Amino acid sequence: MRTIAIGDIHGGYKALLQLLQRIDVRSDDMLIFLGDYVDGWSQSYEVIEHLIHLSNSRLSQNATAPVFLRGNHDELVLNYLETGKQESMWLHHGGEQTVVSYKGKSKKDVDRHIYFLKQELHNFYEYKDNGFFHAGFHNLNGPHYEYYKNLPYWDRSLWEMALCIDPNLDPEHPRFPNRLKLYREIFIGHTPTTRLDSTRPLQAANVWNVDTGAAFTGPLSALCVETKEIWQSDPLPELYPDEQGRN
Repeated sequence: MRTIAIGDIHGGYKALLQLLQRIDVRSDDMLIFLGDYVDGWSQSYEVIEHLIHLSNSRLSQNATAPVFLRGNHDELVLNYLETGKQESMWLHHGGEQTVVSYKGKSKKDVDRHIYFLKQELHNFYEYKDNGFFHAGFHNLNGPHYEYYKNLPYWDRSLWEMALCIDPNLDPEHPRFPNRLKLYREIFIGHTPTTRLDSTRPLQAANVWNVDTGAAFTGPLSALCVETKEIWQSDPLPELYPDEQGRN
């Protein structure tokens, strides 16, 4: 059995299909999607539709059910689908493409997506002493104690802290952050590794960042928790040559 963390998709349906094919997904694979399925490329509707189909088909085949985390963009799109409000900042950061993606879809189809975004997504997930988050967590006692429940899919401070830690610092050292000691390893998305000039998943301390900039110029990536094998799609601009992705 493999545990596979999958980074931020941002409407890149072609990349999602390509990545899953390259992983060669098995029935006993635990697929953990780290959130931000929408906003960026032109196929946010198709991405959500495929994730719903993937979940249903794996359940019908008695395969291991996938886990879907909630990203900040998924929350923003849910607000749009429920209220119709188009916030200017959201539109600027990929929402405009999502509005077009949902244009002309039936109420029944939109309602299915609303249900998925409201009921099927986790704010975080814990599995085999590891923690999975879209962004991270702030409370020193762990995500269960967060006062604001949306912090695990908005707050970047965990990744920023991990980047500042001396890579030679022993986890048992008193200076090693107690927050990071709560899990053997932590897997996140949210902050593109392309900001650090990398299109590969990056490790800092015991934190792995699997968002490799698929919303912009990078590929969509997946990482095997047990072996650290990496799979990637082609860079998204090559799959959508007539689009610009997120600004």
